[in-house]
Amino acid sequence: MAFPFIQNKTFSKSDFDQKSLEKGEYDNCTFTGCDFSEMDFSNFKFSDCVFENCNLSMVKVVKTALNDVRFVSCKLMGIRFETVNPFGLQLKFDKCLMNHASFLNVILRKTTFSHCKLIEVDFTQADLQQSKFESCDLSGAMFYDCQLEQCDFRTSTEISLDPEKNRMKKSRFDSVAALRLLDKYQIIID
Repeated sequence: MAFPFIQNKTFSKSDFDQKSLEKGEYDNCTFTGCDFSEMDFSNFKFSDCVFENCNLSMVKVVKTALNDVRFVSCKLMGIRFETVNPFGLQLKFDKCLMNHASFLNVILRKTTFSHCKLIEVDFTQADLQQSKFESCDLSGAMFYDCQLEQCDFRTSTEISLDPEKNRMKKSRFDSVAALRLLDKYQIIID
């Protein structure tokens, strides 16, 4: 069964009052103010799309293609990004609420997380090389066995990770966050 190909279209909240989004391929589309919470986006394909002020909490993304997709001021709570189609995966997040999302074993090199709440997000075994965490709240975020080379954490807060359990060569931190990297040693710095 061939899925429809939708291109260069803008969708707003009113487009989904009575129905859900049709399964298909969406190219260069914009979704504004839509509530997709708990919807099943499995096997959808989104390329060069923007989601703005949308609620995508608990959306199922099994084998979903997300190629050059930007999320702006969206709720993405509890999404399991490890289930997406890894081919061509490229994402950007700006002012998003992403608490309890999971990026377990996901390759997201050069990804920007800007002004996001990433509370208790699981980044276990993620490859985030050259990613930027700009003014993010990382309270309780789990970084274990991650590739964090050349990541920029300088403006983010509540970073807690173990330098012995993550690859972090040339990662950048402000002085306060850098000192928190020593927390596990329980040393006192005056």
